[in-house]
Amino acid sequence: MKNLISQLLAEAVETLKSQGVLPADLSPSIQVENARDKAHGDFASNLAMMLAKPAGMKPRDLAEKLVAAMPAHEAVAQVNIAGPGFINIFQDSGWLAGQLESALADAHLGVARANPPQRVVIDYSSPNLAKEMHVGHLRSTIIGDAVARILEFLGHEVIRQNHVGDWGTQFGMLLAYLEENPVAAESELGDLENFYRQAKKRFDDDAAFADRARERVVQLQAGDATCLALWHTFNDISLGHCQAVYDRLGVSLSRDDVRGESAYNEELADIVRQLEVSGLLTESDGARCVFLDQFTNSEGKPLPVIVQKAGGGYLYATTDLAAMRYRHEQLNADRVLYFVDQRQALHFQQVFAVARRAGFVPESMELEHMGFGTMNGADGKPFKTRDGGTVKLVDLLEEAEQRAYRLVEGKNPELPSDELRSIAKAVGIGAVKYADLSKHRSSDYSFNFEQMLSFEGNTAPYLMYAYTRVASIFRKLEQPMDALAELLPMKLEAEAEADLAAHLAQFGDTLNYVAREGTPHVLCTYLYELAGRFSSFYEQCPVLAAERPEQRDSRLRLSALTGRTLRQGLNLLGIETLERM
Repeated sequence: MKNLISQLLAEAVETLKSQGVLPADLSPSIQVENARDKAHGDFASNLAMMLAKPAGMKPRDLAEKLVAAMPAHEAVAQVNIAGPGFINIFQDSGWLAGQLESALADAHLGVARANPPQRVVIDYSSPNLAKEMHVGHLRSTIIGDAVARILEFLGHEVIRQNHVGDWGTQFGMLLAYLEENPVAAESELGDLENFYRQAKKRFDDDAAFADRARERVVQLQAGDATCLALWHTFNDISLGHCQAVYDRLGVSLSRDDVRGESAYNEELADIVRQLEVSGLLTESDGARCVFLDQFTNSEGKPLPVIVQKAGGGYLYATTDLAAMRYRHEQLNADRVLYFVDQRQALHFQQVFAVARRAGFVPESMELEHMGFGTMNGADGKPFKTRDGGTVKLVDLLEEAEQRAYRLVEGKNPELPSDELRSIAKAVGIGAVKYADLSKHRSSDYSFNFEQMLSFEGNTAPYLMYAYTRVASIFRKLEQPMDALAELLPMKLEAEAEADLAAHLAQFGDTLNYVAREGTPHVLCTYLYELAGRFSSFYEQCPVLAAERPEQRDSRLRLSALTGRTLRQGLNLLGIETLERM
């Protein structure tokens, strides 16, 4: 609806430009917001106040001309002017009911497919295979996965890329340790953290071992068969650990999506050569760098993008440039989204700029760093174990499920153990994911089990329970939520019905915003508000005990669309819904 009103206002602006009321070169950004006071309208725009100065008119006088020039549309019941020049729009309840009827009849809930669709590469999760996945990998993994799901739902072609850290100097240390005692070492690989610590200790304490580790790096990069075989063994085991976490989280990444740093190893020399041919390379203290004028330090001195170390080794920047070229030339990406820690913002600004200057990607290819903040403990400090170590992600998920089991068992002691565990898994994992997704990705947040497992407030359990309330209506009828063919059509009479209906109609706009900005918290807020509006509707508008058959059928249809929207929205966030809790 907001997009429709924006279009109608844009046509009014064009009409006034043709009449000489507004300057011909005016191209305003038209903002339409939900009205704060529904008594004054459903939507509002401050367009007249924005354009009053260039028009040389009083805002209210211009508002009157804009309203008069707006084309009539069946979706708009009334347009008013308030205060100094706010334009308030009331939407037509009959038209709105018709839109929701169309959504109910559509498996896609009336959400339009992208036209034209884009081919979008999403770079997310990207753990370092030297260690098990820890809590630091959670945000990249689940935020990236939610945006990938939403883009696919909107009709875009999504290519997932898990750019794992599977190359570099630390692997010489790990290979030397694995080679030293293969039988014992392979048994230790069941605990990757311990394996890494043991190898690091040998590297730090034993100079001969450290020399062998450095030699293995050189041999690995040169393609030595023995080193490559050991490296493959290590990576297979490590990726198996990662996949187990993805499966438990319900994340849509698979082994087929893995394209790690090692995949670009043979291209790195050519990346440096191409930068040299482009005249972008400068040698600084033996290292080969790119300096761009727009990147300087606090003293105004240029900041380098180092692509080759003095000893000949390559860096993350070199690999990222190779990945960008691959995503353009081989994957034909229109858009590439990087879900990586916000602290890497400068790095991505620099490599994006270098990639464009070198011609590795065209100007038409969108490159976006979707940065995120840190996940902290209840004390606001980085999340750690009691002894100060890194928290394994699998341990966090295990504790979430155990806490959820105790919570669900306390509320439903009569349920069999298997069903309790199934519910606890959905609630526990959903709570962890939603607690993260419901915060703006750019902000830090504090992890708190008590808050995220609460059945009150903006939490996964609250939304999952809201869905079960809808499901219970249809369970009492002994019919599926989708079996609505024999019901009379929707008619919005009560204020709570219209309020719920208006919110349901904004589902598509919400998804498009999240897809554009990479901000799943906006969908979380939408679903939370939807659950709240349904609760008000349910209290004020009896469904099964409605006064008239046509009223009952209308409210059943409104309830069904609410349930399906909650289910679809949570699914797009990667959160499971339950028919009962």
